[in-house]
Amino acid sequence: MRTIGVEEEFLIVGPDGAPRAVAAAVLQHASAEHPDHGDTPGGALEKEFAQEQVETSTHPCEDLDELLAEVRAGRARADASAQHTGNHVVALATSPHVADPTVVVDARARRIMSLFARTARDQLTSGCHVHVQVADDEEGVRIVDHLRRWNPVLLALSANSPFWHGDDSGYESFRSQIWGRWPTAGPTAPFGDAATYRRTVAELVGSGTILDDGMVYFDARLSAHYPTVEVRVADVCLDPEDAVLIGALVRGLADTAVSGVQEPDPTRTELIRIAGWRAARTGLGEDLVSPVTGTPAPAADVVAQLVEHITPALRDAGDLAHVEAGVQRLFSRGNGAHQQRQWRAEGADFSELVRRAVDATLSHG
Repeated sequence: MRTIGVEEEFLIVGPDGAPRAVAAAVLQHASAEHPDHGDTPGGALEKEFAQEQVETSTHPCEDLDELLAEVRAGRARADASAQHTGNHVVALATSPHVADPTVVVDARARRIMSLFARTARDQLTSGCHVHVQVADDEEGVRIVDHLRRWNPVLLALSANSPFWHGDDSGYESFRSQIWGRWPTAGPTAPFGDAATYRRTVAELVGSGTILDDGMVYFDARLSAHYPTVEVRVADVCLDPEDAVLIGALVRGLADTAVSGVQEPDPTRTELIRIAGWRAARTGLGEDLVSPVTGTPAPAADVVAQLVEHITPALRDAGDLAHVEAGVQRLFSRGNGAHQQRQWRAEGADFSELVRRAVDATLSHG
């Protein structure tokens, strides 16, 4: 079975819920507590672009229950190290509080900050990245091309960033709007084959606009380090079960992409960009652009189209019941953006909202 892994970025927050630039101390504690992670990807706590963040990653998993256990364990380890500094980690894709990120002490990060100015200075955002195993780059490109029109649906499901600098942004995923300022971020045209993908990346780097291929921020890309496709479109999910649902959907899309003969995707990149904007704006609360028809449809119907599209793959992997239950749970409870706004409607200020989000981040069902 094709393995999947999940990387999650978290804010480090103090008792008042505001971000704290203490990543170095958190990482030092984590390294002392868990000094040997071996050569297998996953398990370690890692730095991010800002000192107010850390990142966790799971090992490659076949079983969804195993993946959920790893996601929860990674969150618990990260929080334990944050608590050592008097803080917590929280799965919010943007901070509700006003916050100016502090770039990590790293020459590359500081060069990025210098080159990209306000775009880099605003990047205190947290995503969820799913790695799905591929046989080779040709298979990977086939999966990347197949994911194009479905990535906005994954964004709507994961949306968890309604607040920005002390205000309601009006978006379910404002992270995606901030992230979209990078020159390579967002949807791509079909590549068709690995040679075209590699040539495109080389030309982007050769333009002198980005430092290296690590700054290729496509919604889905070939991993530079592992035999995987890395799907980067999602917000970090408030609930760990939602992160696993996104992983299961990505695997279903990957398996569907390589099963049988797939016709070239005629969907224009401009339409995918519109669909992504709409997913970011209203999430699951209103219509999404259907990847099947290209026209508006209720979010529940569009998600049902996604599940139907990958049902044979989900059934073969034994994931169908898990995905159906996860989708039902998400529509019943709401995504992270809905939950945050609900807490505000109940009277929670931003500090209380973050405290509730910390509890949700570490929940065990």
